[in-house]
Amino acid sequence: MIRDLSTLHTHHHQNRFQLSKEKTVYVLYHLNTRDVGRRLNISVDGKTMECESNPTYLEVKLDRSLTFKPHLTSVRQKVLSRCALLNRLAGKGWGASVSTLRTSSLAFVYPTPEYCSPAWSRSRNMKEVDVAINSALRTITGCLKPTPTQYLPILAGISPASVRRNAANLRLALK
Repeated sequence: MIRDLSTLHTHHHQNRFQLSKEKTVYVLYHLNTRDVGRRLNISVDGKTMECESNPTYLEVKLDRSLTFKPHLTSVRQKVLSRCALLNRLAGKGWGASVSTLRTSSLAFVYPTPEYCSPAWSRSRNMKEVDVAINSALRTITGCLKPTPTQYLPILAGISPASVRRNAANLRLALK
C-alpha cells in the first residue's frame, strides 16, 4: 500500500499533476459485510483522507453495492425539475408547439438521464428515471395518466428510453 502511494506520488510529480487534498476521498469495496465500518489511515503530504460511503466520480454517485440508487435518485430529481420547465414552456403563457416541445425535451431533458447510462443502465432502480422521463413525454404529447406508457414515445416521436440506453451501450461496446 505504501509503495502504491509512493508510485502514485512519483507519477503525479513527473506529469505535473496537482492532487487536491481537500477533495480527495477514498472508498472501500468489499464482499464481507462485517467490514462495512472499517476505515484506513491514508494520508498524503500530512493531510488525512476522508472515507466516503457514496463518492462521486464524473458526476456519477457510487454506492457500496453498486446499485446506483443514490445516483438514479438525483438524476430523477434533475429530470423532474427540467420537466417542470418544460411544463412552463407548454403552458398557457407560452403555448409552444409539439415540435418545439419535442426539440426542447431532446436538448434539455434527455441528456441528463443518458449521461453515463452504460454504467448504470442495468440497475434495478431504473424505473425511477423512466417515470420522470414519462412525465416529459406526457407534456410533449398532451396525454393524461390513463394513457399506457408504452405508447408515449411513439406519440412523441422519440425512441423509448430503454432503446436509447441500449444504443448507448452498443456505441460504447463498438468503441
